[in-house]
Amino acid sequence: MIECDIVVVGGGPAGMAAALQSAKFGYSVILVAPSGTFIESDDRTTALMMPGIDLLKDMGAWPNLEHDATPMKTMRILDGSHRLVRAPTVTFRAHEIDETAFGYNIVNRALNAALSAVIEDVPAIRQIDSMASSAAYGPDGATVSLANGETVNAKLVVAADGVNSILRESASIGTRKWSYPQTAVVLTFAHTRDHGFTSSEFHTETGPFAQVPMSGKRSSLVWVVPPDEAERLASLDGDILAGMIETRMQSMLGKVSDVSKPQCWPLSGMIAHRFGAERLVLVGQTAHIFPPIGAQGLNLSLRDIDDLGKCLQSAGVDPGSSGVTGRYDRMRRADVTTRTGTVDLLNRSLLTGFLPVQLARAVGLGAIAAIPPLRNIVMREGMAPGYGLRSLFERGKRLRERDRAEASHSS
Repeated sequence: MIECDIVVVGGGPAGMAAALQSAKFGYSVILVAPSGTFIESDDRTTALMMPGIDLLKDMGAWPNLEHDATPMKTMRILDGSHRLVRAPTVTFRAHEIDETAFGYNIVNRALNAALSAVIEDVPAIRQIDSMASSAAYGPDGATVSLANGETVNAKLVVAADGVNSILRESASIGTRKWSYPQTAVVLTFAHTRDHGFTSSEFHTETGPFAQVPMSGKRSSLVWVVPPDEAERLASLDGDILAGMIETRMQSMLGKVSDVSKPQCWPLSGMIAHRFGAERLVLVGQTAHIFPPIGAQGLNLSLRDIDDLGKCLQSAGVDPGSSGVTGRYDRMRRADVTTRTGTVDLLNRSLLTGFLPVQLARAVGLGAIAAIPPLRNIVMREGMAPGYGLRSLFERGKRLRERDRAEASHSS
């Protein structure tokens, strides 16, 4: 029987970040994470927005990532469809909102290694190489049984064990799941022209075709197509695939070459009915699954971790009390629900041929392109929920204070 304050189950980036966040506030932590998993060889990349980067800095993981992380200073949305109504190109520049970059593109394998290295240096965190087999929750604590025969008693369980979570199921928390008629083809490629730290997302009839800058003259790509087309693309010769990518990119980055082996990921979505229950909170893909659109997946998970920290900061001796888990549930509900609806609506708007929807999308993007204050709000909201509206409110407050000061001076 192992005793601790908080047990975190799941060895992905969300689980490791949750363990570090829990230990930050003085709690003893058990991290249950099996070795030999995909995260140790995950060559995909993730675009992390600045709030997520700030969290990694706070955890001490950034020094091991900074050298290979690639800033995203400009982001473009382009209409790559052949429909009657086409949206204008929208360009977002970080300097417009006084930021040096919107975020950084990081190789998942490097992110996982950096978080793991920090955990090794935190005495309050003990790692167990196993998986959870069951869990029970009560008013005074929770018990997690492990596949290796050990049992962990804790005041709070943080479930980061993925979409098929045993811990979530043990708490009888249901989910809403859905799928899309799409598959994401993920790869990296080299190009002859400098990307200028610019990310370009082409909106096509089958979904996004998104290029994100990497170190040097190389970029990652998420190409969303129907499942049968994804299989065909994954089977093509590298040179043929390079030519297709160059054509889709309209030769913006010059000649394309050295295409990595494509990986195919069917698109789906999931959201839990609750994010907190008795002695339990859900983080990462245990709480929500997103298609790779709009750079929301891991960014949303890191916001889970940030809000968990806010709840634990004032939790006192009982980090798993109903006050803590209830507050966490309320804090995460608005963000997760809003982002889920927004990403789902955006993706489905690309797939439909219904003319009024295409017209509404074109008008909306046109307004964002033409109206700088609106574009600034969209950029800030894309980085963190409420950031754009707060900035607008604070700017208005500063202007009112300036006007009052000038009026007082004049009188």
